[in-house]
Parts: sequence; structure tokens; C-alpha cells
Amino acid sequence: MDIVGILTVGKGGWGVALLLASGVTLSLSVLGFLLGALFGAVVALGRLSQRRLPVWLASTYGTVFRGVPDLLTIYLLYYGGSIALTHVGKLMGGTGFIGLPAFATGVFAIGVISGAYQAEVYRGAYFAVDRGQLDACKSLGLSGFQSQRLVVVPQLMRHALPGLGNVWQLVLKDSALISVIGLVELMRQAQIGAGSTREPFVFYIAAGALYFLIAAATGTIFRWGEARAWRGMVRT
Repeated sequence: MDIVGILTVGKGGWGVALLLASGVTLSLSVLGFLLGALFGAVVALGRLSQRRLPVWLASTYGTVFRGVPDLLTIYLLYYGGSIALTHVGKLMGGTGFIGLPAFATGVFAIGVISGAYQAEVYRGAYFAVDRGQLDACKSLGLSGFQSQRLVVVPQLMRHALPGLGNVWQLVLKDSALISVIGLVELMRQAQIGAGSTREPFVFYIAAGALYFLIAAATGTIFRWGEARAWRGMVRT
């Protein structure tokens, strides 16, 4: 079968399988990134706290998950969670190994990893907000919550968007690592196709092209959001 025949979306082709796997990759990345945004916000708050314990916990989290290889984190979460789940199952009368769902584990792993990076982006963006804005909030009689919600957070996100765009690209690439725990995403589908047809070059080039298209499309969204956030503003 020629290259066109291999990648066609018709009968006998692998085009549909690759496109569906691309959808899994995109879903995995988006959900992991959003979960990481939640973790990152909590950790950033901990780093900005005036108390030692939250600062220590947040710093430890960031140091660990930025320092440990991402693949090792995925293995530890999947196999550690599966062992714990298997143990609970045995206590309830079950037998055999109980594995965690690959997709859910992948989302959680990417969320934990990206959260460590997003926390630093949010913390840096917070310090980029002019401190005079907080004085203006006090002069207007705004509460602390109102000041953060109406003034600080919108400006913080404006400064954070470029960094978040970089973290998103890391998340998209890390999604390929989830194939090691059995999830059939784009990278794993390319491996399956390459093994079945003995055409690794064709499938890996196709996978690379699809990754590039996803990265280019989502990168455009981030650039649009950044331009919109800074409209009418002078960047310094």
C-alpha cells in the first residue's frame, strides 16, 4: 500500500484512527492544562503566603515536580495508584490487579506536572502587577476579595498569558508520554500503525504533522488572547 493509501480516511487506511487519536491527545492536553491551572493557582497562593507552612509546602511541590522527570512522575502515579487500588480491592474481597483508568491518570499526571510550572507563571505575573493598583483599591474602599477579583487577577492574567502559552506547549508534548500506561493517543496510535504496516517513517511523520497542526492552532488562540488582553495598553 502506498503512502496515500496508508493515510487515507477510507477503507483500509489509518487516517481516521490517527484523527481520533489526535482528538484524544487534544482532550488529554486541555483537561490536564485546566487541572494544572487549578493546582498552579493554589500553589502560587501558597508561595505568596505570609506563613511558613504554606510557603514550604508550595515550594516543595514545585521543586519536586519540576525536578523529577515527567515520565517518572507518570509511572509513579499510575503504578502507585494502581497498587493502592488493588490493595483496597483485595480488602473488599476482590482478586487480581486493578489498574487506574489510563485517560484519567494521564489528565491527573499532566495536571500535577503542569501545575508546578503554572504556579511560577502566576507568581511572576502577580509581582508584575503595579503595587499602586492595590493602594488605589484601598482608596476606593474595595475589600481584599474585591480588589483581587476586579483588579489584580485580570491584570495578573494579562501578564501570565505568554508564560501559560509556553506551558501549554510543554503539556502538549508531555501528552505523548501517557502512551506508556496504555492510552491510545496520537503517539501510541502512530506506534501501532508503524508496527502493523512496517512503515514507521510514514506514521511518525504523519504524527509529527498532526502535533504541529495542533500546536499551531492552539498557539494562535493564545496569541489572540494575549493581543486582546493588551488592547489599548502600552506594554513596558
